[in-house]
Amino acid sequence: MPKINLRLKFLLLSILPLVLAAAAISYLVFAQAERLAEAEIRTFERNILEARKEELKSYLELALASIDHIYSVASPLDAVSKERVKSIIEDLSYGEDGYFFIYDRDGTALVDPPQPWRLGRTYWNLRDLNGNSVIQALIFNAEKGGDFLRHVWEKPSTGEPAEKIAYSLMLDKWGWMIGTGIYIDDISEQVKEIETEVSSHIRDTTISIVGITILAVLLVGISGTVVTLSERKLADSKLKELTHRVVDVQEQERLRVSRELHDGISQILVSVKYSVETAIARLGPEKNAATEPMEKAAKRLQDAIHEVRRISRDLRPAVLDDLGLRPAIESMCKELADRSDMQIDVKSDNIDVVLDIAKKTTLYRVLQETLTNIERHADATHIKVTIRREGQSVVMKIIDNGVGFETNRYIRNRDPRAGIGLRNMRERMEFHGGGMAVKSEPDDGTTITAYIPVSRDNDLPVTAITG
Repeated sequence: MPKINLRLKFLLLSILPLVLAAAAISYLVFAQAERLAEAEIRTFERNILEARKEELKSYLELALASIDHIYSVASPLDAVSKERVKSIIEDLSYGEDGYFFIYDRDGTALVDPPQPWRLGRTYWNLRDLNGNSVIQALIFNAEKGGDFLRHVWEKPSTGEPAEKIAYSLMLDKWGWMIGTGIYIDDISEQVKEIETEVSSHIRDTTISIVGITILAVLLVGISGTVVTLSERKLADSKLKELTHRVVDVQEQERLRVSRELHDGISQILVSVKYSVETAIARLGPEKNAATEPMEKAAKRLQDAIHEVRRISRDLRPAVLDDLGLRPAIESMCKELADRSDMQIDVKSDNIDVVLDIAKKTTLYRVLQETLTNIERHADATHIKVTIRREGQSVVMKIIDNGVGFETNRYIRNRDPRAGIGLRNMRERMEFHGGGMAVKSEPDDGTTITAYIPVSRDNDLPVTAITG
């Protein structure tokens, strides 16, 4: 087995340079193709824009030629000629969205065919969606002899804002700016289509370059993954088995220490207490200086005997092995109720016949941990414990009316008081194929539900175990 693992490692190391080389080549090809495609797309866009600009100049020259016979002979104050020019410009158009507009130096609209409601209004401070002062820029370009302006303007055919290139010139005699524009949103759509197509070609080329390499690496990777998963599964199985053995050893050690405390130290203390009581009895009815200390010693010995028995019972209650789970649980709950003044209701089916000793021990430990947490942290006055056979599982539910807590914070082990305890309880239940759920809210009590599958060797009909 070690030789196979070593060969696999060498095989994986041998394909690593191939993977790195294929990745490097793919990256270089992809990056170079991206740069070339970007340059070609930008050149295409620039050429189209230049063609559109030349087209705009031609349109504006034709418009000026159509009014030249009026404008050239008119005076600066010739109102009739101005109206005739306005009428001619307003009637000129090209394409679906091509038109001409006129504004004076103050930004007052004189001709704007798609938006006649603008006429007579001043738009010197008008800005487009990008914050550009459109009318100011058009007048400035016209006054310097004509130039282009790229801005956003409402498109007549759709009524929606669209990108546009405008060209403007100045009619100096009248102080008018005349211009026209072409919408270029179609150019953006063409560029996007080209980009999409180029990206598709680049991607296909890259895939073709690395396809064979990826296939080879994939086959090797699958083989390595299968081996790795098998080893991991084996490791998990061994770890689970080790955990089970640790728990078993822990319970056996608890049992051994419990018996030594009960059968050894406890008996010794009882014997000493009996000797002290015998000595007190022999002193007779007359009290002397030794009687009172000996009586106190006898009382302390009695307390020590109770404490030893309690520790022994907590480590491994004899009633669990001798009488079963239900009596052990009832005994533990009664003891807690006696010392804490909490009301504890216990309802349990006779589930001893369907669980082996390991599962019964697990349920007992979960309840023991839960009751300890309730006693220390919950400030509860009432606890309800129910154990029922439900289908092929035994379900234990513990409900208290304590202060509760934030479930997620405890489960994620962010709180040092109970997070580890809950996690350990859940792991012990999952080890036997069961599980545990915690439901709690601050000031609303806590409900813990633990379930564990019945032992197949001990399985009996549900009717045979209720009681």
